[in-house]
Amino acid sequence: MLHPERSVLSVPGSRPELFEKALRSAADLVFLDLEDSVAETAKGEARRHVVRALQELDWRGRPRAVRINPLDSPHCYRDLVELVESAGNRLNIIILPKVNHPDEVRAVGLLLNQLETAGGIGHRIELEVQLETASGILHAAPIAAASDRLRSLVFGPGDYAASVGMPMTAIGMTDRWDEAYRGSRLHYPMHQLLVAARAHGLRAIDGPYADYRDLDGLRLAALQARALGYDGKWCIHPAQIPVVNEVFTPTEEEIAWAKEVLRAYHEAEEQRRGATAIGTMMIDAASLRMAESTLARARAAGLGF
Repeated sequence: MLHPERSVLSVPGSRPELFEKALRSAADLVFLDLEDSVAETAKGEARRHVVRALQELDWRGRPRAVRINPLDSPHCYRDLVELVESAGNRLNIIILPKVNHPDEVRAVGLLLNQLETAGGIGHRIELEVQLETASGILHAAPIAAASDRLRSLVFGPGDYAASVGMPMTAIGMTDRWDEAYRGSRLHYPMHQLLVAARAHGLRAIDGPYADYRDLDGLRLAALQARALGYDGKWCIHPAQIPVVNEVFTPTEEEIAWAKEVLRAYHEAEEQRRGATAIGTMMIDAASLRMAESTLARARAAGLGF
């Protein structure tokens, strides 16, 4: 069973006092951040904190994940070398931000190949990549196909808005500009990312919601991402985790309906019928696939049935 990624909690790598609290949370995935949440002057120190956390802390059965700095930064190569050489056997996922082109994913993959071989790493480190620029969204499909290390594509709404010149008051939140547009301003990039991810068997994860006190706004943003087909959403504070987990977990009603669809469809197959109906609702092979998708999400969330 794939490890779920309904809620993905970001923790600044320069704040080691927050690490254990984050790992005690109900987040499906916790990652320690070396990029935007860490000041330029604190990059080296944060890297050392993160290495110690990989080596020493209890991650409670989760994959151990770290977001490094982008490939065009002066910090990326040191992030990769120090993380893998010092704690590679304890590192499961590297999150690569601001990916613009598939060659960037290939470059990181090649370097990981060498580091894993040289260090005798006993497993293959996976990659999650953030698409958060115009170029990244434009190249979403080839990026998704760039490496068999990939497990997820992650949308970055704040940097995307900056990249295309879209006015936005706060990351992932609606404001007066959304009222002026009268539509979903982020529908295009989010759907591009989703289709690219699904076409290559990857997860699609939405970015964060900036106001951790506004749980109603968070719920609406999470529902919109879930309505598109996303698997989860990043969180910037533990208070956001329960809402996000709830939204991205199928409800009892959804599970019951999916089971009923499977029952009706298989009964129709046994009777050599094609499409059938539950009440006035037509059921066919597409309905079966939707039901199976719902039940797969439920199983990944740990719901037994």
